[in-house]
Amino acid sequence: MPKLELTSQERSALRARAHPLRPVVLLGDKGLTEAVIKEIDRNLTAHQLIKVKAAGEDRDSRQEMLDTLCETLSCAPVHHLGKTLILYRPNESELAAQAADLQTRAVRRASEPHTPKKLAASGITRTRKGEIAKRAARKTERLEEAAPQARRAASMDGLQKPGMRKVAGSHGIPRRSGSALSLKAGARRRLGTRSR
Repeated sequence: MPKLELTSQERSALRARAHPLRPVVLLGDKGLTEAVIKEIDRNLTAHQLIKVKAAGEDRDSRQEMLDTLCETLSCAPVHHLGKTLILYRPNESELAAQAADLQTRAVRRASEPHTPKKLAASGITRTRKGEIAKRAARKTERLEEAAPQARRAASMDGLQKPGMRKVAGSHGIPRRSGSALSLKAGARRRLGTRSR
């Protein structure tokens, strides 16, 4: 049977899920026997994610055991830390449900505009070019309907000249020219002359 392959993100998530688990199968000095493989298969079917404790001093022999288990039981090696092996094999029903979910789900690229469900149900689709054209048409329509002064202001938005600074609002408070520092310095000088 083929060995399952996992992405690094899946492996990391499974490693985190396996952290609180305790080993369910202990491999003795005899190594991988038919009974041990059968027990590991039964636990993988029941739990999907298990820890196996392997005896033996040699890391290479434990790695060979892990490879053999993954090949014979068609499971994925999640982690091998010391004498603990973490194995994962998803249920066939869970895999079928995920595949069915992926087939029914509509996949939309990030660059494509969102089409609401009601429009999609009626068969209307939106395109990026169509959305840009609609926005441009609305903008020109607004400019044409606007008063001449507003049109001039809209056309000069990017061309703001220093002499065309906006005048103070309708609050009637006069604006002083000069920087705040010069005003402070003048106020200090005036205060200094009064006290003498």
